[in-house]
Amino acid sequence: MGTFVQLVVDGLSAGSVYAAIALAIVLVHSATGLINFAQGGMAVLSVYIAWWLTTRGVPLIVALLVSIVFSIAFGALVERYLMRRFERGDPDTAVVVTIGLLTLITGVAGWLWTYNNQQFPSLFSLDTVSFLGVSVSQRSLGTTAVIIVVMAALQGLFLGTKLGLALRAVANNPESAAFSGLPVGRLLMVGWGLAAALGAVAGALVAPQLTLTPGMLDNALVYALAAVILGGLTSPVGVVVAAWLIGVLENLAAVYVPFIGYDLKVAVPFILIFVVLLVRPQGLFGRKTVVRV
Repeated sequence: MGTFVQLVVDGLSAGSVYAAIALAIVLVHSATGLINFAQGGMAVLSVYIAWWLTTRGVPLIVALLVSIVFSIAFGALVERYLMRRFERGDPDTAVVVTIGLLTLITGVAGWLWTYNNQQFPSLFSLDTVSFLGVSVSQRSLGTTAVIIVVMAALQGLFLGTKLGLALRAVANNPESAAFSGLPVGRLLMVGWGLAAALGAVAGALVAPQLTLTPGMLDNALVYALAAVILGGLTSPVGVVVAAWLIGVLENLAAVYVPFIGYDLKVAVPFILIFVVLLVRPQGLFGRKTVVRV
């Protein structure tokens, strides 16, 4: 029983890492209607900036705040001078552009800071807390707490604020939003800026648990996309629950399912995607799209 509970706790911790990136993907999709495959690269770039500042003696909190401000500006500029050129074209083209942007950012980060592993300082203590025979690090608890706060904030933003409603209107139908008097271009820049800032927070939470490299979030991005598909592109709560579910089931399958083990546990999220899409194509918490003619 103790092993089972420990696997669940460790799975929730790993799921919080996936959820951090998934929330940023949901934010940019809810604000622009686009899935941003460059989200991981933008997050890594902001973490490198924070890390570089800490090596120059800047306190960690100040370095993170500077990286968040940089991320907001960078995200807005990417939308204004790159993505806007493809807004009225084929959506698939815009997706390919984000993949190219990911490759570019990764290359630039490797050129500036090399591909050597770097250690990013943790916001939380590395001490562990034991309860009923289960050990969990304070860093994992802190990461999970931050993810819950961010999830609640995003849910409140899109459901209870004028800015959130305006962002959703622009993502759903930019032409109608423009006719209604909404500043579509400015709102798209805001959406990308907020998503980049959230990515900076996610990267700062994830980096201490990994090693800081240009490709640090590549694997986490795959799991985050799986969580987005499972939870639903329109639901911050859904993607967090899905990310936790993936983390827990992956751990349990590795130990209790003989033919999977640790080598094939990466297949768990894809099996979940297959099953969920057969039953609920919009995801566990997503909304059906209704088109009226």
